Amino acid sequence: MKLLRYGPAGQEKPGLLDSEGTIRDLSGYVADLTPDQLSPDNLKKLAAIDPASLPPVKEPQRYGPPIVGTPKFLAIGLNYADHAAESGMPIPEEPILFNKATSCIQGPNDDVMLPKDSVKSDWEVELGVVIGSVARYVEEAEALDYVAGYVTVNDLSEREYQLERGSQWDKGKGCDTFGPIGPWLVTGDEVGDPQNLDLWLDVNGKRMQTGNTSTMVFGVANLVSYVSRFMTLEPGDIITTGTPPGVGLGFKPPIYLKAGDKIELGIEKLGSQAQTVFPWSKRD
Repeated sequence: MKLLRYGPAGQEKPGLLDSEGTIRDLSGYVADLTPDQLSPDNLKKLAAIDPASLPPVKEPQRYGPPIVGTPKFLAIGLNYADHAAESGMPIPEEPILFNKATSCIQGPNDDVMLPKDSVKSDWEVELGVVIGSVARYVEEAEALDYVAGYVTVNDLSEREYQLERGSQWDKGKGCDTFGPIGPWLVTGDEVGDPQNLDLWLDVNGKRMQTGNTSTMVFGVANLVSYVSRFMTLEPGDIITTGTPPGVGLGFKPPIYLKAGDKIELGIEKLGSQAQTVFPWSKRD
């Protein structure tokens, strides 16, 4: 099942994508796709609805983030060995965990804004894991039972803020617009093995990143189990799981985003995104 939210920012409606690629309106069943809709029981109720019985939605439509009210937006660093190498950093012995501010979350095709005075903004295609059930100290063998589904994430990063202004990565990861998510939340039964998904990212039509989740240092089940040792994972939490090689930081010399750049990215089974980069402007 592919769940989504569509419409103008702040006015999104819940929907699903049927087998023909048509958006169907879910607002007759749920007011919105909130964390409480991600429990196994509620997902079963949504899956039982015949998509053909739902009103089709006139397209094109803006996609919003596929869930609203995400409690925590967590991220894993250097989780592909070849990305660690291009970054000049050792392969982690344990997962590197940091936060992305939930205020950076936006729709998958919304424009990306460079932070004020940014000189080193970068791209990262990543598999996002959406939690569906409360998880505390879960065993790795059971960890995927706590996952509602998966999303495409662009873990945009300002490298100067991240790496050159103290030891806290968070400063370069949570800038406004630095968390495009979607277009869909795809449930685990439709995704199958999360450790066998192709990822890609282009900048201005040039392929920069190509990878597969099979090369993660720490797989999805391991990460869910690991993170649940340090904090309670709640429905709607998103863990974005690291990026394959090909980020701007890894080029010699590095290549960073500038106003007018076009980013396109996607993950097998999870859909694609497209963003245009624009310079910093004062926001409400």
